[in-house]
Amino acid sequence: MIVEYIRYRVPAEQADALIAAYRVAVESLRASPHCFGYELTRCSEAPEQFILRIQWDSADGHLQGFRKSPEFAPFLKAIGPFVSNIEEMRHYEHTELHWTRA
Repeated sequence: MIVEYIRYRVPAEQADALIAAYRVAVESLRASPHCFGYELTRCSEAPEQFILRIQWDSADGHLQGFRKSPEFAPFLKAIGPFVSNIEEMRHYEHTELHWTRA
């Protein structure tokens, strides 16, 4: 599994529109067999900053599977107005260091 992180900087007056766009876009993520989950977070200290975390089966599953699938076009259409607000988009591999309180 691989985790994609996308950092956005969105003006305050567009924040609700970004969230609304992802309400639509996540339907494409849910439909993809390559996507295992997602989470959109907003920075409490800098509310114009958002991070989207997407869990993929692999980088290839994301870049070749999802991006070449029928689900990608509606995803891109939904978030298209915010692509220019992306500050960083990277894939990260898990390490052995993780912990979650149940």
